[in-house]
Order: sequence, then C-alpha cells, then structure tokens
Amino acid sequence: MTDRDASLTRLNKFISETGFCSRREADRYIADGRVTINGIVPEMGTKVAPSDEVLVNGKPLKEKKEAVYLAFNKPVGITCTTERHVDGNIIDYIGHPQRIFPIGRLDKPSDGLIFLTSDGDIVNKILRAGNAHEKEYVVRVDRPVTTDFLKRMAAGVPILDTVTLPCRIEQISTYVFRITLTQGLNRQIRRMCEALGYEVFKLKRVRIMNISLEGLGIGQWRYLTKREMANIQQMIEGSSGTEEASRAEAAPAPSQHAVAARSQRVAQDTDARRGSHRDAPSKKTASRKSTQQDASFRRERPAKDRSSPGRSEQERSRDAGSNGGRNSSSGLAGGLKPRTRGNATSGTTKKGSNGGNGKSLRVRGRLARALVHRLAVTEDVAEHYPAACTLSSLLCVISLVVFVVCGVRRW
Repeated sequence: MTDRDASLTRLNKFISETGFCSRREADRYIADGRVTINGIVPEMGTKVAPSDEVLVNGKPLKEKKEAVYLAFNKPVGITCTTERHVDGNIIDYIGHPQRIFPIGRLDKPSDGLIFLTSDGDIVNKILRAGNAHEKEYVVRVDRPVTTDFLKRMAAGVPILDTVTLPCRIEQISTYVFRITLTQGLNRQIRRMCEALGYEVFKLKRVRIMNISLEGLGIGQWRYLTKREMANIQQMIEGSSGTEEASRAEAAPAPSQHAVAARSQRVAQDTDARRGSHRDAPSKKTASRKSTQQDASFRRERPAKDRSSPGRSEQERSRDAGSNGGRNSSSGLAGGLKPRTRGNATSGTTKKGSNGGNGKSLRVRGRLARALVHRLAVTEDVAEHYPAACTLSSLLCVISLVVFVVCGVRRW
C-alpha cells in the first residue's frame, strides 16, 4: 500500500468528520448527486485524499476540526440517542457546539459514566466485546445476594438467545454487588438478574477502561485529558475499528442454541435424503412396470376395438368374421350367417308370406355382431379391469339368450 492509498478516506466519512452531517446523511447526499469531488459527481464508496476539493450543494466543507472526547455522568431519565426530537436526549442535555455522539449506551433508568466524541473511528475500538475493554457497574437488587447467585452471574447467564461472557463479580453488601463486563448487550445486567429471579433497583456505571467517575458530579461532563487519551489509545492499539469490524463481522456469531438447532436440522435432512435413496429403486421399478402395462394395453387395444360401436355396420360385420378364428366364443357368433330363401348365390329373397323373415335375419345379424363386441370387451375388461368383468359377462349372457330365443322363434 502506497502512502497515498493510506491517506485516502471514504467520502461519507470525510464529510462526517468535518461535522457537516452523519455518515448516513452523507450517503444520501452522495446518492442524490449533491456532492462533487474536484468538480465530478462521485459514486457511492469513492475515496478522497486530503488535497481533493469536496463540495456539498456547491459549497465547500469546513476544515476538519480536532476530535473531542468527553466523559459525562449521565443522570437517570436521560436517553442516549442522537435523535433530537426525543425528549431528554443526551445531545441537547449536554449542548456541545460540535457534532458529538455517545460511545455505547446507558439505559434511561440507569446513571453513571458514558463517553461522547466526534471521532467515529474510536467507537468500535472501545465497544466491541472482542476488544475486551472493561466497564464496571455497581448494582442494587431487591433480594439478598447469595453465593449461588454470584457464581451463576460470573459463569454466564443465557439471555437474548446467547450466553453472556464470563465476568468478575463481588458482593459489596446484602443487596449490592459490583460487576465488571467486557460485553455490552442490550440491558444486559438487568436481563441477567431477571433470569436468576432478581430485580434491579439501581444500576450505576462507575468506570470505563481507565476512566472513572471520580470528581464528576451527576449531570456534569468534562474533556478527557491528553494523558487519559494517550492511555486509551495505547489500550485500543490492537483493537479493530469501525470498518475492520464491519468486514470481520458481517454477520453475528451464532449462539449455542442456534448451532444446536442447525445441527439437528442437518441431521434430519441427511436422514430424509438417505430414506429417499432407499425408496428410489422400488419407486422406479413400480413406475417401469406401470409404463410397460400401459404400453401393452395400448398395443392390444386397437385390435380389439375394431368392433367398437363407432365403426360402420359393414366394418363391424367384417371384423366380427375375422375375430371368429381367434376366440371360440366369438367363432360361434362369427360363423352364423343369415338364412335366406331362394337363390343364395344371387342373394335374392322370396317375398310374400315369408317377407318378414328378412327383417328378422337383419335383427339376428345385428345381435350376433353385438355379442361379438360384448365378448371382445369382456376379455379386454377382464384383463385390465377385473372389477368390471361381472357386469360385462352378464351383458354377454343376456345377448346370447336373446339370440337363442330369436333363433327358436325363427324355426
């Protein structure tokens, strides 16, 4: 990395450090095209050098001011927020001329030490639990403090889907104890006590790193001295800052409960996949058999459907005769031909008293063809649909009875 690269600063941070606005607001100015670098509208994430000319709304930014660091003894009822519309916000309470913001937070019903600064780089270096910077509290609870309570608090308490880090704790009096944390979860001490059956009556932060409340009255603030800041800079020398923390911790570390739940889901998914692999061959075999049966059904169906009712009478008669050699039952019906009087070769029929026989013969011919069709359908149904075979067989028997009765009446 060259010296120039080391001196480059992200544009939103550069604007924020001048005290013009916050980084989030600077991003909005950049997205709206209201920021220029040396006369050029930049893209989001552009970096600038100290020698570049940065304009916002066509006006140059003020020179970067020297960062300020404050120690403030926050009273109860003050909210640690930079939102100016919130009543009792910490910024309006202090009324500092520079744009400052709190480092961390302290609950509204709590009081004690909190830092404020205009230096955005130092925030995460102090706050991140991985940097292990101490914060000390004095707490008063509603019940007598026991040895078991102290041990459980020191070992870590499950809250907010995680387990708090080990901490130092000592009893001061029957209802008061001192606790030192390196973590900063939301309402951490109150939640820890509540999980163990205690309620916090009073919570006061008395120390952050090397700075204590000594000599600072409630509601008062002071600048940190150069010596104090030198010690703080030395303590945070190996700590990761805002941008480093964003890259290193793009996602929060999973809790023990989340890891266990994820492992259980993975095991269940693995078992489900193994079960599906075991069932796959049988499913494939069944599917293959079904496909073969459907194919054979389609191959056999056309030959038997030649006698379907939708065909013409001549075609059905011709097919009925051709089916006679295939089935004994259909052969009987196929061999029957209408009896005629007179010259059979010429196809002439005597008329007169026997003139009604022609109609009877045509009826019997149609009945014979219907019987052939019923037998063919019965065979097909019996092969593929055994449950419907009984009805078709019954219809065939009725057709045969009608055919025989017609023959007896003929003779």
